[in-house]
Amino acid sequence: MVITIVIQLFVLLFAITVHEAAHGWAAYKFGDPTAYNMGRVTLNPLAHIDPFGTILLPILLSLARMPAFGWAKPVPVNPYNFRHPRRDNLWISFAGPAANLTVAASAFVVLLILKLTNDRVGLFIKVIVNGFFRQMGFALPVLQPGFYPLEGLALILLIMILLNAYLALFNLIPVPPLDGSGILMGLLSESAAARFDRLRPFGFIIVLMLIYMRVLEIIMFPVQLFIVITLG
Repeated sequence: MVITIVIQLFVLLFAITVHEAAHGWAAYKFGDPTAYNMGRVTLNPLAHIDPFGTILLPILLSLARMPAFGWAKPVPVNPYNFRHPRRDNLWISFAGPAANLTVAASAFVVLLILKLTNDRVGLFIKVIVNGFFRQMGFALPVLQPGFYPLEGLALILLIMILLNAYLALFNLIPVPPLDGSGILMGLLSESAAARFDRLRPFGFIIVLMLIYMRVLEIIMFPVQLFIVITLG
């Protein structure tokens, strides 16, 4: 129990660090050095930590046997440095989720290789995958004493897949201030984007309603099903 909580917290810290660093890197590539000059284009998690969203909330969720989830300090962006502000902001918004999906896909490939090349690890992966999704939830597995390093690596990779996919899909919801809203505004006309941006003051309330309605679980269902089919 304790080891899986610790793994979740460290994997989440890595996931949100990658997410914010990707935003900053994309902004720098499109001509805005604000985040770069502030030292935010880095994989050092200390540069991105938000006391509540990065530390307190994930710990409380983990202790409640819920998925560790949180956020980091938003990367500062100055749209006046962009040549095409709306188009550039679209790609900067997409960079964070794209980075998390890349991490999730890479972890899946390594986990699949482990499953196919080591029978003991393959059995362990099958057990923990079925344990995670037995009730279509995100239950922490109960590890048996004596599991060896490759099994520990398999557990880390599975949690890495889930948390990075969860973070990416959550942020792709087109509700301000999530990344999906920046992507959508880049696709809309200027007048439509201005009307859509009026939702911003109500965005946090809308996100809470979506969470209460278990929309995130519905969004994650295809990912869970894919993992069960391929690894279970």
